[in-house]
Amino acid sequence: MTTSSRVVLITGGSRGLGRNAALALAGDGADIVITYRSQADAAAEVVQQVQALGRRALALPLDVADSSAFPAFATQLRDALQQWGVSGLQGLLNNAGEGLYAPIAETTEAQFDHAVAVHLKGPYFLTQALLPLIADGGRILNVSSGLARFSLPGSSAYAMMKGGIEVFTRYLAKELGARGITANTLAPGAIETDFGGGRVRDDAQMNAMVSSITALGRPGLPDDIGPVVVALLSPSTGWVNAQRVEASGGMFV
Repeated sequence: MTTSSRVVLITGGSRGLGRNAALALAGDGADIVITYRSQADAAAEVVQQVQALGRRALALPLDVADSSAFPAFATQLRDALQQWGVSGLQGLLNNAGEGLYAPIAETTEAQFDHAVAVHLKGPYFLTQALLPLIADGGRILNVSSGLARFSLPGSSAYAMMKGGIEVFTRYLAKELGARGITANTLAPGAIETDFGGGRVRDDAQMNAMVSSITALGRPGLPDDIGPVVVALLSPSTGWVNAQRVEASGGMFV
């Protein structure tokens, strides 16, 4: 696996941390496939930006909450990669997701079930569907959250899903080790994006609270996370495996 031949798939790559990861990986020499659910125009812009960096790029529609669509998506992806003259992926970043802010007493069963579909069932069965396409020696990176380590009111369901993803990652590492495939978890802290309605970025009170509990004295920015993604998906960091890496600037330390 060489830098010049890497292809990385990023779910939820049309905006936020997915977009930043796509550009950072392209800058590091990877070709990029992103998925999007509804932001087709934004996804097309990311494709253009990756291509401007001299790398190949493709955007494919995918709703990670609809696991029944994963086999057809895997076939579509395989056909697209064959057009590029490659047989598989060297990296998978399970990034797609959405916020859920509700106290336990007010969380509905429908909200909980949707969170399971997006944040737990989706990554599990999408990864399963893509395993034949991930090259031996490849990298899998799942996105978790600082909320799986510390607790803030109103995030119980979301944090539970991310805790499950961290367990899933360790099992991936164990079961795929014979193929030389590593699996790790990246847990960003509070980042200024439009995730969750842009609360960290746009709510001054929230922004100040995050700054007060972070050792570096500010919320994170997308550019703080992209380089970490590059490092964890790099061919040169294959001895990092089954690990939870938190990139939060030191929240609640």
